[in-house]
Amino acid sequence: MLLIGRGKMGTLIQQTAQAAGDEVVAALGREDLGKLASLGAADVVIDFSRPETLDAVCAYVRRTKTPLLSGTTGYTPAQMAALESLGTVAPVLWSANFSLGIAVFVRALQAVTGVLRPDFDIEITETHHNQKADAPSGTAKLLLEALDPAHTLTPVYGREGNCGRRDPREVGIHALRGGTVAGTHTVHFFGPDEEFEITHRAASRQIFVNGALHMARLLPGKPAGVYDLQKILFGE
Repeated sequence: MLLIGRGKMGTLIQQTAQAAGDEVVAALGREDLGKLASLGAADVVIDFSRPETLDAVCAYVRRTKTPLLSGTTGYTPAQMAALESLGTVAPVLWSANFSLGIAVFVRALQAVTGVLRPDFDIEITETHHNQKADAPSGTAKLLLEALDPAHTLTPVYGREGNCGRRDPREVGIHALRGGTVAGTHTVHFFGPDEEFEITHRAASRQIFVNGALHMARLLPGKPAGVYDLQKILFGE
């Protein structure tokens, strides 16, 4: 496998893969990303880097037809479209979160949100370490998509001043940053005289690493296309 990104996640992926006996042909960071242009096809390329590396990753996948698993967050809509367009030449799987618990979280939201709306107000809070660059987190956006796939709610990112009464058609999204928190996500449902919430806490980055490597080992041999983590996990 070929790894893109030498941050904390990328380093842990490399260590875990090698400990499991996987061959890592290269692990590239932004300093030596240019080497990607001369590398041949790998079994799979795993990208946990930054949005600015996308052009180089896309060029490599288009040239070599190597399957791509990406956990990079912070993409613009145009960048996401470019990533998904790689599905015409190779199998591509992108997810903001590769933990099994978050996959179940998404399923739970899809099941309960329709029952609770429109009588319940919905708010999302997410907490991450003080080194995380993007906000809200990619996982928070994933949860928002799960509870509002038709995009009928208006996201409100934090509140201040005289905001007036809360609009029932809005969904609040709040990002907290501090310490070494690996990731905590909560969706709150506030109803008349009752509250309901679902929370997922990651104790370490290892859960994301294990999930990403598991999914990466499934991609080689699959036909070109854009794959969905939920559908693969739940056998759809």
